[in-house]
Amino acid sequence: MPTTSMPRPDPEAVAEAVFAALAEPTRRSILSALAAHGPTTATDLASQLPITRQAITKHLELLAAAGLVLAEPGERRRIRYRVNAAPMAIAQSYLAALARDWDSKLARLQRSLDASAPKPEAANRDPSSTAESNR
Repeated sequence: MPTTSMPRPDPEAVAEAVFAALAEPTRRSILSALAAHGPTTATDLASQLPITRQAITKHLELLAAAGLVLAEPGERRRIRYRVNAAPMAIAQSYLAALARDWDSKLARLQRSLDASAPKPEAANRDPSSTAESNR
């Protein structure tokens, strides 16, 4: 039986979703609380943070859409949320690739500027010593 592999996520799309989700301070607070205290419910998060359970739920939906939290069924039909770090790792790799691209471009620019800059020994020569050597 042939195996089908799941398509790899587009790193740029994942990074965009992560950055959009983390742009809002409340969502960062929710993610921090989940990371610090482990899986928990929206009700428990609302007791830890200064916003309503309904607002927490809306933020959790956006975090889940970005893949940053996973919803797991708990006891008595309560949903527990936990952090999923995989999208953050993809976003981090995306940023690292961008940094490498910029680093190489900036290094080329630096080499070009260094090559076209006047040489320090020619710029610092004392004109009187040149005149004396020509006598």
